[in-house]
Amino acid sequence: MLEEAKKRDHRKIGKEMGLFTFSERVGMGLPLWLPKGTRMRETLVEFLKKVQENAGYSQVVTPHIGKKELYQTSGHWEKYGEDSFKPIQTPHEGEEFLLKPMNCPHHCEIYASSPKSYRDLPLRLAEFGTVYRYEQSGELHGLTRVRGFTQDDAHIFCRPDQVKDEFKSVIDIVLYIFRVLDFKDYKAQVSLRDPDNKSKYFGSDEQWDQAEAAIIEAADEMGLKTVHETGEAAFYGPKLDFMVRDALGREWQLGTIQLDYQLPDRFELEYTGADNQPHRPVMIHRAPFGSLERFTAVLIEHTAGDFPLWLAPEQGVVIPVSEKYNYYAESVQNSLRSAGFRFDVDLGNDTVGKKIRNAEVGKYPYMLIVGEKEQEQGAVSVRVRHEGDKGTMSMDGFVDHIKEQISEMLK
Repeated sequence: MLEEAKKRDHRKIGKEMGLFTFSERVGMGLPLWLPKGTRMRETLVEFLKKVQENAGYSQVVTPHIGKKELYQTSGHWEKYGEDSFKPIQTPHEGEEFLLKPMNCPHHCEIYASSPKSYRDLPLRLAEFGTVYRYEQSGELHGLTRVRGFTQDDAHIFCRPDQVKDEFKSVIDIVLYIFRVLDFKDYKAQVSLRDPDNKSKYFGSDEQWDQAEAAIIEAADEMGLKTVHETGEAAFYGPKLDFMVRDALGREWQLGTIQLDYQLPDRFELEYTGADNQPHRPVMIHRAPFGSLERFTAVLIEHTAGDFPLWLAPEQGVVIPVSEKYNYYAESVQNSLRSAGFRFDVDLGNDTVGKKIRNAEVGKYPYMLIVGEKEQEQGAVSVRVRHEGDKGTMSMDGFVDHIKEQISEMLK
């Protein structure tokens, strides 16, 4: 198992596949995404954006910095100020800013930017927001523990009577992601406050009892296998964390849903109810991936770099049998890219056998061999990684084949 873990180490595979790198000049714990890694990252982003759009989320963008008083209002400065990057002071006005350690205070301000009625709720705001937290250098580890990372963050502002249904809808999204990415072994951890140390948490006993009961009921109604962990709640509310076992049996915390009655209070958020009186919304924090960096690291180690076709940084490579067919190979690549697929072309001087071996090592799902026969027929000879030769297909037939395959994977 230790040997297999070494082979699957995301830092090793990430370097071999050209996905990401680090630079001491840039700074420890600040990943640089290379072109192939960026393609994979953007594919994950677009995948979740589509899921969220179908579920009624609106995409927003907020700055990478915020005034210190924003995080004092939210309570994050009090709780996490020592672990944040130190405030940056403006040269003339004397204002203090922080590198954004979380997105939720910004989303509260977006909510507060216009009056809300009970008919406007739930309001679901989503952002792939990059945040910064100062981790000790000894705690940094590849993509799993970094100082700058992008959360697939969203905050749902809803009425109290909508909480359970919204929570269940988020659980649906998380379970869909797990199914698509073949995470079959998981459990849900209900993280509760420590009743013997209530000073660690904001809010009343009544709010906490109500929030914890809503999470437990939602998880039960969704048929989740759950464990309860006392003392693991966030300072502003209880949460549901998804614990996933990878291909090596290691457990990772992926995805979290948190119920929050505190930030709406602290930011004095309101909506006008059916009774024409002001009411306080409830806030749900959720991040199915957790962060793109950590999620990518877990995916790499779970799959050993053999990503599903829809997610692979390059879905295949076109290999001409000799330089006479380079032009046709490039035209095949261009056709596939025009159809929305990610294909390389190998125009090097190696033998066809060596190019196929290189493609296997590079973890390309498909290898398309082209020569005289394929050029005459407007076709490709198809090889699949780990499976070998699949025969000749017309270009239209191959495009339909991979479209159908990806569609089946994303059902």
